[in-house]
Amino acid sequence: MTNYFPWLTIIVVLPIVAGSLIFFFPHRGNKVIRWYTVFICIIELLLTTYAFGYHFQLDDPLIQLTEDYKWINFFEFYWRLGIDGISIGPILLTGFITTLATLAAWPITKDSRLFHFLMLAMYSGQIGPFSSQDLLLFFIMWELELIPVYLLLSMWGGKKRLYSATKFILYTAGGSIFLLIGVLGIGLYGSNEPILNFETSANQSYPLVLEILFYIGFFIAFAVKLPIMPLHTWLPDTHGEAHYSTCMLLAGILLKMGAYGLIRINMELLPHAHSIFSPWLIIVGAIQIIYAASTSPGQLKLKKRIAYSSVSHMGFIIIGIGSISDTGLNGAILQIISHGFIGAALFFLAGTSYDRIRLVYLDEMGGMAIGIPKIFTTFSIFSMASLALPGMSGFVAELIVFFGILTSPKYFLMTKILIIFVMAIGIILTPIYSLSMLRQMFYGYKLFSATNYNFFDSGPRELFVSISLLLPVIAIGIYPDFVFSLSIDKVETVLSNYFCR
Repeated sequence: MTNYFPWLTIIVVLPIVAGSLIFFFPHRGNKVIRWYTVFICIIELLLTTYAFGYHFQLDDPLIQLTEDYKWINFFEFYWRLGIDGISIGPILLTGFITTLATLAAWPITKDSRLFHFLMLAMYSGQIGPFSSQDLLLFFIMWELELIPVYLLLSMWGGKKRLYSATKFILYTAGGSIFLLIGVLGIGLYGSNEPILNFETSANQSYPLVLEILFYIGFFIAFAVKLPIMPLHTWLPDTHGEAHYSTCMLLAGILLKMGAYGLIRINMELLPHAHSIFSPWLIIVGAIQIIYAASTSPGQLKLKKRIAYSSVSHMGFIIIGIGSISDTGLNGAILQIISHGFIGAALFFLAGTSYDRIRLVYLDEMGGMAIGIPKIFTTFSIFSMASLALPGMSGFVAELIVFFGILTSPKYFLMTKILIIFVMAIGIILTPIYSLSMLRQMFYGYKLFSATNYNFFDSGPRELFVSISLLLPVIAIGIYPDFVFSLSIDKVETVLSNYFCR
């Protein structure tokens, strides 16, 4: 079924095309540029919501809204787009977080034309991988958002911004080499002309050794992005230096591309290799939860501490993907969405408090609760959401990953008990760094007794961003069925491969 109106092409192309018009704006028109960018983001979000609301059938596990145009005749390169239950959530999340991130970037005045163009270019580059149905197009879109992130980091970052930007580009470009090799390997296997269509590749079977090699290549590429330890060290540096609007995009969407790639390519296209590697995935995920949760309290910088908490929460996604059960994979998809909101909110609040006190290190802070009660309240709520308080989305997601491990037909009972024991330790460590972060920032008398004490609390714009991020967190926590209704049929289709072959 080919859709006649190119919804997805418009959704992917609109931000970057509209963004390139920014350079025709007058150089000093900061306000105009800001409002224009926010306007484009809102239009894009409404378009996406309309297209998905009216043209997407929830009970159909096949690819929908498909578009298939020949792009380059010379080597059979197609512009293939389509969405299904797994990609619809991340695309809506991208639209939502990017719109709020452009609002969060209001204080930026340096080179504002370039900044807002890069934000919109990144929007396109992030929706691209979630909606592409062609391996080479997936790779191109995957690369498209590297350059905006690099520039956003190296121009609007902190003191060590060039170091962290270089580290980011080295890690991610290094991972992309493996992605390209895997894409070309799968495309050229068994035929003279490249077959890069996702659906054709999903039905192809490979010799086991070759499939394992492909799997490892793709896994390294996605492990850098997700990040899976020991390839995670770019993340704390990048988050520590980037402007908080960039951090919202990184934590909210960029990391989720790695998880999406693992589900879309490693699970769907290479099921034999995935069932061999899944026990190792679960072990790595469990180690990562504990490792990052115990490294986080040792971080002196606020944003680095939040970055390590992100790495810890990604462990649940890895375990859900490795569990090879309906419940586990649905839990992983829910955690992708849930952490997108919580991570973005924590970085936003860390950034707004930095705007006020200009302090980076936690041990210099203290006593801020009296001066900025609204920020204190929202920060506390999101810290609770991060440590999986019941009634918040984080709790539901982690609980369902637990159930996914318990109901997985693949593992023995003793293995399950051991994994759950390790995960439980991670869940106990989470409140330790979350609550100690709150204590160091907001309680005590340090800043309150300082001489140059004059804070202003968060204004309407910042409150709007915080509340917009809080509502979905509570909504998913109370009624997670909303997210499951999108993905549940597709997840069954993906997992039927494991029990049929």
